[in-house]
Amino acid sequence: METIEIIPYSPELQPAFEQINKEWVIQYFSLEPFDVMQLENPEKHILSKGGAILFAKEGKEIIGTVGLVKMEEGVYEMIKMGVRPKAQGKKVGQMLVKAILEKAKEMGAKKVVLYSNSKLEAALIIYRKFGFRELEPECGKYLRCDIKMEIEL
Repeated sequence: METIEIIPYSPELQPAFEQINKEWVIQYFSLEPFDVMQLENPEKHILSKGGAILFAKEGKEIIGTVGLVKMEEGVYEMIKMGVRPKAQGKKVGQMLVKAILEKAKEMGAKKVVLYSNSKLEAALIIYRKFGFRELEPECGKYLRCDIKMEIEL
């Protein structure tokens, strides 16, 4: 069994970022314009705005990803967490959440928020395990969102 490592974004990984996320979003919901912008050009819409993207890699294959977008000073939004179906059940999501929270701290975050949906039960279990707590979601932020969570760092 190969070990899973967490690696930072590099331009050649953009297709994996796009594919992994489009796969799960389309499976459960539909792509919104902001999804397409972030997934097709993460350098412009995530990284250049003070964000970050991490990947889970097993052997030579990218099996998961997660990102951070800077919302305001000290506050980041965790976005675009996805794990390839064949890698689910290997705790990849937990590894990604742990790594992105550590990255957020390095970047000066005091708080990380996320928006999700009650259909995504496995993800919600992971978020709660790490200490995220539910808040009132703002109406209209994302069409698929019915849950907002945050964690103080």
